[in-house]
Amino acid sequence: MASINEIYGRPIKSLGQNFLKNQDIAIAEAAHSYDKVVLEIGPGYGILTKELCKHAKRVIAVEKDANLYRFLKNEIKSKKLNLIHKDFFKASDEELDTDKIEIVIANIPYNLSSKVIEWLFANSKQAVLCLQKEFVEHMRAKCDTENYSRLSVMSELCFSMTKILDVSRGNFYPVPKVDSAVIYLKPRQVKISQSEKRLINLMMQHKNKTMRNALVDSHKYLNLKKPEIAEKISGIELITERAYKLQPQKILEVAKMASKLLKP
Repeated sequence: MASINEIYGRPIKSLGQNFLKNQDIAIAEAAHSYDKVVLEIGPGYGILTKELCKHAKRVIAVEKDANLYRFLKNEIKSKKLNLIHKDFFKASDEELDTDKIEIVIANIPYNLSSKVIEWLFANSKQAVLCLQKEFVEHMRAKCDTENYSRLSVMSELCFSMTKILDVSRGNFYPVPKVDSAVIYLKPRQVKISQSEKRLINLMMQHKNKTMRNALVDSHKYLNLKKPEIAEKISGIELITERAYKLQPQKILEVAKMASKLLKP
């Protein structure tokens, strides 16, 4: 059986592998798993998985790395654990048993953060995630602040967010260049179409411009000429405001109106 030290010696940089090694943090995360069906993405060498298996009703853990999958199969014998060897984003709903999942608890690779957040909202799942601290700060940033971005707007629209604790970089192996934070996410009941998401993205890419000018200057992405866009959106309330100064709900209101008029 492979030792943890041997696993430590083979982190795969392209998979963003930084393994949590502080059991106290795993215990704090697993406290949210009591009597729930839990999904863990990227269990690594299983420090969190073991804690989840103590308290959860069932644990579905998805590991892409073949070496880590074999290690976990030998290391954790809990009957509660359903260990899946697969790229999480290529796993079907049937394989994941998505309908039964009650919460996602995971220390996910930083490079998957945005995709995991999108999956959570699309599937209306609550989560406790350890993410890059700067990413969490952008998620929670308020309007008219430096970090306010598309991520801030979409996160506030889609989730109720509570930061649980900060996690310094020394709690991982290999040590990453940045610190992390654990955040609790509870999905909101809100409908946002793909075209509305696209318009929010365009407006926040040019957040220092008025939303009118941001959309007009995005004419190539909207397949319309500048004068057409300007004319169609001229009557929208708040269209002459700058996006970075507006609350997420107001930006969504503009996006909904613009989506109807521009049909992107």
